[in-house]
Amino acid sequence: MISVVGFPRIGQNRELKKWVESYLDKKLSKEELIQNSKNLKKTHWQLQKEYGVDLIPSNDFSFYDTFLDHAMLVGSIPEEYKVVFSDELELYFALAKGYQDQNIDLKALPMKKWFFTNYHYLVPEINENTKFELASTKPFDEFVEALSIGIKTKPVIIGALTFLKLSKKSNVDMYDKSLWEKLLDVYIQILKRFEELGSEFIQIDEPVLVTDLNAKDIEFLENFYRSLLLQKGKLKVILQTYFGDVRDCFEKIIMLDFDAIGLDFVDGKFNVELIKKFGFPQEKLLFAGVVNGRNVFKNNYKNTLELLNMLSSFVDKKNIVISTSCSLLFVPYSLKFETQLDSNKKKFLAFAEEKLKELSELKLLFSQDNFSANSIYVQNIQLFEELNKNKLSDVSTAVNNLTDDDFERKPRFEERIKLQKEVLNLPQLPTTTIGSFPQTQDVRSARSKLKKGEITFEEYESFIKSKIERVIKLQEEIGLDVLVHGEYERNDMVEFFGEKLEGFLITQNGWVQSYGTRCVKPPIIFSDIKRKKSLTVEYIKYAQSLTSKPVKGILTGPVTILNWSFVREDIPLKNVAFQLALAIKEEVLELEKEGVKIIQIDEAALIEKLPLRKCYHKDYLDWAIKAFRLTCSKVKPETQIHTHMCYSNFDELLDEIAKMDVDVITFEAAKSDFTLLDSINKSNLKSEVGPGVFDVHSPRIVSKEEMKKLILKMIEKVGKDRLWVNPDCGLKTRKEEEVLPTLQNMVLAVWEVRNNL
Repeated sequence: MISVVGFPRIGQNRELKKWVESYLDKKLSKEELIQNSKNLKKTHWQLQKEYGVDLIPSNDFSFYDTFLDHAMLVGSIPEEYKVVFSDELELYFALAKGYQDQNIDLKALPMKKWFFTNYHYLVPEINENTKFELASTKPFDEFVEALSIGIKTKPVIIGALTFLKLSKKSNVDMYDKSLWEKLLDVYIQILKRFEELGSEFIQIDEPVLVTDLNAKDIEFLENFYRSLLLQKGKLKVILQTYFGDVRDCFEKIIMLDFDAIGLDFVDGKFNVELIKKFGFPQEKLLFAGVVNGRNVFKNNYKNTLELLNMLSSFVDKKNIVISTSCSLLFVPYSLKFETQLDSNKKKFLAFAEEKLKELSELKLLFSQDNFSANSIYVQNIQLFEELNKNKLSDVSTAVNNLTDDDFERKPRFEERIKLQKEVLNLPQLPTTTIGSFPQTQDVRSARSKLKKGEITFEEYESFIKSKIERVIKLQEEIGLDVLVHGEYERNDMVEFFGEKLEGFLITQNGWVQSYGTRCVKPPIIFSDIKRKKSLTVEYIKYAQSLTSKPVKGILTGPVTILNWSFVREDIPLKNVAFQLALAIKEEVLELEKEGVKIIQIDEAALIEKLPLRKCYHKDYLDWAIKAFRLTCSKVKPETQIHTHMCYSNFDELLDEIAKMDVDVITFEAAKSDFTLLDSINKSNLKSEVGPGVFDVHSPRIVSKEEMKKLILKMIEKVGKDRLWVNPDCGLKTRKEEEVLPTLQNMVLAVWEVRNNL
């Protein structure tokens, strides 16, 4: 059999994104949105069936976020939202986006990274008032929808341990039996309902099992699932893990009454050793995650079949289900839309649809005793032989000649910051933004016309400069202290640099969901990375010429470009990171030469590929932080280096982040109760800091009073001399009518606070 952990939900042309945004803009009715989504789900189910997938997932679809869906399913919804909305869909989007009218002001739920991916989930809160109950019919409705077209799916739900560990807990102990037994009752109801509907399998996702678990986690795992599985009836329950190995609990889970266990053999190679050491129960199915759900390069059939054959010496061959390593949510939909990719490079790639084909071919080959003679296998072997001949050179001379001095900035921070304050002469609590301003329809239209050849580059450039003129004027009118050029020329903070640098492949339709309706198009790193010309200098120079206030040069850092790109699997990430760092370094030094006094090197994704287990952290952080330091080690002391970091848990990593030796760091904090600020005070981080004072992912207009309270709290936490005031991220995805009033309120709040310092 073959199985898929999950499938992309945005559609082959981002249909879902467009429908949801139209619904939120009141251009599409609720009924139309629901009907369109039903048709989309059917398309996805039928596609998987056509490729011979035996176990097709359902409930992997979501209008915004599956974690939010699960919170709705189990009734983990704040009362203040429930009393406002009787309509389930309105309630759902209020939780996702926030809600504001003349009388009501509800914030969106916080957002965090989903493990080490560029997907973000919404964080529900569990407190003493949470009353777990089966509060939604969504997973059951989707199972029935699939049945109506003759497909019996494998429903997918998030496991209890993952749900509780990743939720925010306020004044409750997740290990308290009185709490989790209420949740257990809901899970029992879910299983019984699926059994009544005729489901054969149910997949329970517990990715948290691949992280470092404590004794209480393992005790919870045993107690919860021992109780749940007693109630499974005729259902076959799959415990699905992904993103790593289950070394902390393997012995426990194989003893529990699961009918199948899903293991990731791509990111969790140590799972092989666990099976070798402890064996695998003969009565259980092993869902072998061997097709990479997080990258776009083709599967190496030789390596995969060697692995499957090795596993078959421990597990009966008929009990091995060939599966994706994780959901295919993290890769684009299909290569069939990539008509402009170089065919000599395209042949090495596989998007979601092509991975379905890989599953099918691996099933065929695995069933054959003499698969090595099969033309499918032979062609795959030849393909990888060709790829191996095209390894990166590491831009060898430059990378190999790096010395310790290339990673050191001088003088030390305390001396630099004094010089910078003298040169910049900024007021206390300097105000700024993270970089991007709303990309309005005219910007997207101009970019499209340029690509189609409907306007010249000169016409496009003139248009971008007019947008820069306007945004500089807007910022001066608002009263911001440090300005930005708005990034109107950039389609995306990573793809833009991928287009400008050598070594990247850029797709036409390689969209991947990042959060909600936000989709990104990650570039593909295929060969040596080189900077042949300026990337950003001209537009930033132009912006600076329009104002006497400092304009930040905004660049994307090497580790973020690396982590938000698809990277060849046969090349060490460190080598690629250093190549990128050398390219960005050239841009940094040119910006400085042109008189730019503040340069922000965004490392939004610095820790995105941080291994989930702490024992591997050091190796990753050593080269990742060195890559950042390489970009700015040779700038003048008076040049101020900023960085920005997004939606991750930094608290335990601040001492490592301190090694970046950055002058100013901005990050998300507005929705995190400023716990990070407490951690900063306990860490070795010396940098000035800019915690975000409002959430850019919500359309709420934030009042002056709300931000003033936050600023005062920040001063209390880190002091007035160290603090910058800014949004929590870029403003690209918002509308001007949402962000401009909020920015004005932010500046007014700062002015009032300054007057009382």
